[in-house]
Amino acid sequence: MGAGGRMSVPSKIDDGGHKKGEPLRRVPHAKPPFTLGEIKKAIPPHCFKRSLPRSFSYVVSDLAVAFVLYRVATSYLHLLPSPLACVAWPVYWACQGCVLTGVWVIAHECGHHAFSDYQWVDDAVGLVLHSALLVPYFSWKYSHRRHHSNTGSLERDEVFVPKPKSRMPWFSKYLNNPPGRLLTLTVTLTLGWPLYLAFNVSGRPYDRFACHYDPNGPIYSDRERLQIYVSDAGILAATYGLYRVAAAKGLAWLACTYGVPLLVVNAFLVMITYLQHTHPALPHYDSSEWDWLRGALATVDRDYGVLNKVFHNITDTHVAHHLFSTMPHYHAMEATEAIKPILGEYYQFDGTPVHRAMWREARECLYVEPDEGSESKGIFWYKNKF
Repeated sequence: MGAGGRMSVPSKIDDGGHKKGEPLRRVPHAKPPFTLGEIKKAIPPHCFKRSLPRSFSYVVSDLAVAFVLYRVATSYLHLLPSPLACVAWPVYWACQGCVLTGVWVIAHECGHHAFSDYQWVDDAVGLVLHSALLVPYFSWKYSHRRHHSNTGSLERDEVFVPKPKSRMPWFSKYLNNPPGRLLTLTVTLTLGWPLYLAFNVSGRPYDRFACHYDPNGPIYSDRERLQIYVSDAGILAATYGLYRVAAAKGLAWLACTYGVPLLVVNAFLVMITYLQHTHPALPHYDSSEWDWLRGALATVDRDYGVLNKVFHNITDTHVAHHLFSTMPHYHAMEATEAIKPILGEYYQFDGTPVHRAMWREARECLYVEPDEGSESKGIFWYKNKF
């Protein structure tokens, strides 16, 4: 099967079941002994069927919960004594941020044409929902599609592309300590998403400036450029709406009811994506080794507890999602269970609590290099020694 060796992760014991000193099994990097067609045959056919009423039911339920949270916050929190209000507002921010992350995931599903059988419905719903969360829908849809087409490729993947040691910034070794990791994680979770959209930070290197708001940028083909203008118009319309709200209600009111929850959404988005594609057991490939199936399998499912359901299982069914991205989320759990016996060691799940996983990955996964002495020079693994 090509187990690909083992790597020690120096953590005492994590909820993924790894003890201190016990080697962590890497995902196999040899060509799989199964095909995509064989994986698909293992999944019940109904899992690939999209239901417009069912998909809309998740939109309605998420927006209803978000509205109830908003009404409670704006109607009652200002009546609380100051000490209680100082506790209640952060609770609102966290809860609303989680619910709106679910809304974000549904819009992401629209971008994959997994919402309904009608492309125009998917794009209309996705444009409205993503614009409301200040995401350029078509811009991200196309760059994200290229991520799915090139997952695990060091040259062509679009997001959280690791660097070889030789291309690491000079200051990286000074951040390889607890205070440096804390600073790096704080910046990543708070600014990572807008920096990626505006400046392609952590994205694929291009030969010129790349920006998700630029219709003429190198990310997009000629046939996609008109829709980038539509995305920009959606962002401008949402921004103007927020400006009018701030003018009527005040900037502080807007920040408390919308701004801080949006920061929570952005943080979760970055965390989820980072942990899906960053793990000591996952390989990356250069052009001499990469192929689509091995790249798609170089992902990991995580466990966010009750938030798995709030996030529509984008967290714990990501492997299946990369294999069949047009599958609706409400069938992804069944599909995941169906493909596990086929994938065997090629399926990766880590149940480490996400806060500990973030810290571990920030410590262990700094750059990628081939194993020293390995004949597979096109297969890269995360390392952390400067």
